[in-house]
Amino acid sequence: DGRRVDEIRPLDAQVDLLPRAHGSAMFTRGQTQVISVTTLGPLIDEQIIDDLTPIEKKRFMHHYNFPQWCVGQTGKLGVLARREIGHGALGERALSYVIPSEEEFPYTIRTVSEVVESNGSSSQASICAGCMSLMAAGVPIKGMVSGIAMGLISSGPLDGKHPYTILTDIQGLEDHFGDMDFKVAGTAKGITALQMDIKIAGVTREVLAEALAQAHKARAEIRATMEKAISEPRPDVAKYAPKLDKLTIDVDKIRDVIGTGGKVINDIIAKCDNVQIDIDDDGHVVIYHMNRDMINKAKQMIEDIVREAKVGEIYDGEVTRVEDYGAFVKLFGNCEGLCHVSRLGWGFIDRAQDVVKVGDKLKVRVVEIDDKGKVKVSHREFVEKPAGYVEKPAEHKPFKGHKK
Repeated sequence: DGRRVDEIRPLDAQVDLLPRAHGSAMFTRGQTQVISVTTLGPLIDEQIIDDLTPIEKKRFMHHYNFPQWCVGQTGKLGVLARREIGHGALGERALSYVIPSEEEFPYTIRTVSEVVESNGSSSQASICAGCMSLMAAGVPIKGMVSGIAMGLISSGPLDGKHPYTILTDIQGLEDHFGDMDFKVAGTAKGITALQMDIKIAGVTREVLAEALAQAHKARAEIRATMEKAISEPRPDVAKYAPKLDKLTIDVDKIRDVIGTGGKVINDIIAKCDNVQIDIDDDGHVVIYHMNRDMINKAKQMIEDIVREAKVGEIYDGEVTRVEDYGAFVKLFGNCEGLCHVSRLGWGFIDRAQDVVKVGDKLKVRVVEIDDKGKVKVSHREFVEKPAGYVEKPAEHKPFKGHKK
């Protein structure tokens, strides 16, 4: 087509083509064009692997679709062909090395590459488009991945006596009539995926090294075009993607958060607009929702359930029950403390009802937690002490035994 042997066809890169998608991008190289869409979901959406390998789950998936109309043909759409499965796996391998860990980014990630036009190496175009859609979705990838397909035209055996030419960015005819289709993908730091199809007996070390060096230059040129569209991952996920927050609770508190038959956690979900809550056996909790306020509300409810009062802590509580001997004050969540009538003020108080009533706000300090976990609080520290007040020593009446 008149290009130099190391020249790439015209490049174009765009992001945010689809406003409702979590992340979208389009990459064009000559007559090859791919649109990629990234969707984020909670970890519970992980793909379950049921085979003989030790891998049980997969949280990153890259799918590749090659409809017949992308090459100007018509026909029946059926199950995925070997080509689509293979190209999808190649793209997944290339991108998997830059995907953040579950601890860094606790999402399930699915990227789908739709080939809308193909004339040479749509698999590498899907890697470029997929990388940009991940960045547009706010996935904090470790580096930008680009890919290119290299070709080989030889005049005979690669024995040093017959000239050969290595081609950059081969198109359909060059792939068909050439001797090699060598796909190379990776970041600026290194290669993340390779695939070689050859029609000759093999290639020499020199040919391989020359092809990799030429591919390195091409990949850098492609990255420069991609960086013009999006230079780094977005700082946060998209507007329509689920937001998340994380916390860690004591393993012994998991059953308190879940409750009998899931009663407690279902109540949290209902009160927080069907928020998604994932709890691991090790106490890691991840909360997902489109609305950040609902996430914060659910997180606060969980923290209140697992929280434990400590001696010396101060709370702005609410009186929930009043008895003659004192008032019960809600500190947080389901935690209540008893404020004895003698702790409601500095002077003598006959009945707690004379000082407080249900619904009153009461500032208290935790003064004791007994062996059974019952909390005792005091309010009088926040009331002005009368001048000349002297604490009366506690009276200890001798035990006279039971009357018969």
